[in-house]
Amino acid sequence: MTHLHLAVDLSGAGAHPAAWRTLDPDQRRAAVDTLTGHVGTAVRAGFDLALLDDSFTLAPAADRAVRGTLDAVLVASRLAPVTSGIGLVATVDTTHTEPFHVAKALQTLDHVSGGRGGWQVAWSTTPAAAAAFGRKDVQDEADAVDEAREVVGVVRDLWDSWEDDAEIRDAATSRFVDRDKLHYVDHVGERFTVKGPSITPRSPQGQLPVVVRVGSPESVELAGRVADVVRIEARGVDRAAELVARVRTAAAEAGRDPQDVRVLVDLVVVLGADDGAARARRGLLDGLAGSAFAPATLQHVGDAASLVELVARWAPVVDGFTVRPASLRADLPLLADQVLPALRAAGLAAAAYPVRTGSTLRDSLGLPRPASRYAAV
Repeated sequence: MTHLHLAVDLSGAGAHPAAWRTLDPDQRRAAVDTLTGHVGTAVRAGFDLALLDDSFTLAPAADRAVRGTLDAVLVASRLAPVTSGIGLVATVDTTHTEPFHVAKALQTLDHVSGGRGGWQVAWSTTPAAAAAFGRKDVQDEADAVDEAREVVGVVRDLWDSWEDDAEIRDAATSRFVDRDKLHYVDHVGERFTVKGPSITPRSPQGQLPVVVRVGSPESVELAGRVADVVRIEARGVDRAAELVARVRTAAAEAGRDPQDVRVLVDLVVVLGADDGAARARRGLLDGLAGSAFAPATLQHVGDAASLVELVARWAPVVDGFTVRPASLRADLPLLADQVLPALRAAGLAAAAYPVRTGSTLRDSLGLPRPASRYAAV
């Protein structure tokens, strides 16, 4: 049986904008220690991957987006040595970063994690982000997404610029690398000219899985062209099926096998011992926020058993779920103790990590490890 792919979004204190207000001051300040605990719970739960968001701007308090944040790649690299099994997917913006730096940072994450790194592609279209760097004018969605396409292409070329056995470390001949197995990427594009090669040896996965969130038509086209994992937002099954079909069509039009793309729907979760307790928790969070939280995607407010039933109903439509706990402190332990074990018992989720120790994120996603395109030539 094909299992669902299960991701968990560990951004901030949780999906609900008031989740941070339920923490005591010490928890708010000890961001890395708190996140280490959350990742440990996600490992215990058996999630395939954890997503770490990032941003170049501060968001208004009423906004559900990230407010202030640590650098996602650096945090993922810090978490890698104290975790096992789970993929660590860091968000990196392509609008105000250089492809060479992006490639090197993510390759390093993959080395540090033993092949569990991933990249969630982001782009910026706000005046605040442009002003933070001061290098170029604000870009619209179409232009920013097109730039993201070029960046992903350059980064992937750099990831392949070392063949797997390029690093020989031959003391007798004083040769650290076989230069015949290092390749110039020689990219000359609309925005970047990059010669290469990377200065980082090819990482355990060769190519880290790329995650793309879709919303606009431009992002759907980008996802079909470059994504291994696609995040969609949908409140109903019909809408989810429509978006899955659009992504797979975009992949086919880009010359890819549509089944090579994993499409996950975002699922906001508020759990309780029963429906009444869950609704009371949701009401408390809404009261702290001063308004009702209305996510643009599927939401579950109820007990663990009814969440398992919901997942089973949606399973024929999507490849999996990106679970967004309303409060990481309250909802993530319930997911680990009650929901994920029930999904495994129902045959909907893969085995927990002791069975999968040593596997890469590509392994967990059922994606083959690609050979270097230069070695193939």
